Amino acid sequence: MSTSNTSPVDQNVFDPQVAAELREKRKAKIASSLSKRHRKEKTFRIVGFTSVVIGLAFVAVLFGSILYKGLPAFWQASMTVPVYFDPTVIDAGPKPTQKVGESPAHYEERYVDWQTKMGMVDWDALIVNGLIAKDPSLESQRDELSSLYTSSEAYRIRDMVFKDPSLIGKKIELNFLADANIDVWLAGNIDRSLPDDQQQLSPEIRKLSDDLAAKGVIERTFNTQLFSNPDSRSSPATAGLAGAFMGSLFMMLIVIVISIPLGVASAIYLEEFAPKNFITDIIEVNINNLAAVPSIVFGLLGAAIFIGWMHLPISAPLVGGLVLSLMTLPTVIITTRASLKAVPPSIRQAALGIGASRLQTVFHHVLPLALPGIMTGAIIGVAHALGETAPLLLIGMSAFVANIPATPLDQSTALPVQVYLWQGNELRNFFEGRTAAAIIVLLALMVGLNSFAIWLRKKFEVRW
Repeated sequence: MSTSNTSPVDQNVFDPQVAAELREKRKAKIASSLSKRHRKEKTFRIVGFTSVVIGLAFVAVLFGSILYKGLPAFWQASMTVPVYFDPTVIDAGPKPTQKVGESPAHYEERYVDWQTKMGMVDWDALIVNGLIAKDPSLESQRDELSSLYTSSEAYRIRDMVFKDPSLIGKKIELNFLADANIDVWLAGNIDRSLPDDQQQLSPEIRKLSDDLAAKGVIERTFNTQLFSNPDSRSSPATAGLAGAFMGSLFMMLIVIVISIPLGVASAIYLEEFAPKNFITDIIEVNINNLAAVPSIVFGLLGAAIFIGWMHLPISAPLVGGLVLSLMTLPTVIITTRASLKAVPPSIRQAALGIGASRLQTVFHHVLPLALPGIMTGAIIGVAHALGETAPLLLIGMSAFVANIPATPLDQSTALPVQVYLWQGNELRNFFEGRTAAAIIVLLALMVGLNSFAIWLRKKFEVRW
C-alpha cells in the first residue's frame, strides 16, 4: 500500500480556495499600503503648499505695509508762489566786478561786503509777498505765512540770486516745499483731536494751512527733491536720498571692479588648475567658512585695516566698497566654482582631444558655458552687498553728511544706513513714511539687479 509524501500544508497551498484567500489578503495588504503612501504624499503636498502660502502671505504683508507707508511719502505738500525779486528788498546793490587797475585784495573786500549785505536781505519777505500776491486775503496773516514753508527755501532763492544777479527785478513762479509739520498735519498723520498743548503747530497755523489746502494754494505734488537732495537736519522737509544713493553707487562700482575679477579668477584657478592637495583643501574650507562669517566682522576688519592701519578717510565710499568687496568675494568664488562644475566633463575631454591646451580648454570652451551662472552669482552677490548695513556702521558711514559725494574719497552714507538714520529720527510722524520710501527705493534697486541676473542667465544660457 503506497503512502503520499505531501503534507497537509502543501495540500492547502494547492487548494484553489486557500490560494484565492491568500491572493485577496495580498491585494488587501497592497491596497492598504498604497492608501497609506497616498495619504502621506497628499499630507506632504498639503503641508508644503500651506507653507508656501503662509510664506507668501508674510511677504505680501511686509511689502504691503512698506508700500502703504512709503508710497504717500513720494508726494509732499508744496505751494507754487510767484516770487518778485523786489529791488527795494534786495538792496545790496549790483554784484561787484573788478575794475581796471583795482588790486585783487580791494576787489575781494568789496565782494565780501556785497555778500554780507546779501546775507542780511529779508528773503522770507519775497516769499511772503508772493503768497499775498496770489491770495490778497492773507495780508492780515502775514506774520504766520513764513511758518508754512520749510526754512531752507529762503536760502534757496538767496543762492539763486548769488548765482544769477540778473533775477533782481524779475518775477518767477517757484515751487516751495511746505514745512515738515505742515505736511504731516495735512497728510493726516497727526491726531487732530489732541489738545493744543500736545500739537506741534499753533491753532492759527493749523487753521491757515487747512484753509490754503482747501483753496488749492497748498497741494500735494510728486517730491522730486527726495531723489535730488542730500539729507538735512535743519530742514527735514528737503531731506533726500541723493547723497546716500551716490555713496551706494560708488561702493557698488568698487565691489564690481574688485570682487568680481578676483573672485572669478580665484575660482577658475582653484577649480581648473590648482592641484588637489592639503593646501588647496585648507583654502576651500576657509573660503566656505568666510561665506558664513557675520557681516559685522568684516566691518571690524575694515575699520582696523583700511582706517586704522592704512589711514584711509573715514565714512568714505572707498572704504565701504573695500569692506563689501571682502564680504562678497567668497560668494563670487563659490558660485563661480559651482558654475564651472556644472559644465560636463565631456566638453573638456573633447577640447583636449582635438589638441587644445589646458588654458584654451578653460577659456574657449568651459568658461563661455559657465558664464550665465557666473554672472548670476556675481550680480546676486553685488545685490546682497547693496543691502548691507552693519559693516558700514563700523567704518563711520552712519555720520550725518549734508553733501552729495563727488568722488569715492568724499564722506558719504549709503541707502541702507540712510534707512537706519531716518528710522531713529525724532520727527517720527514725518520720517516714518520717508523711511518706508527709502526702503522702496532700496528694494527696487535690489529687485532690479536680481531681475537683470535672471535676464542674463536666460539670454546666455546654453543647453547641451
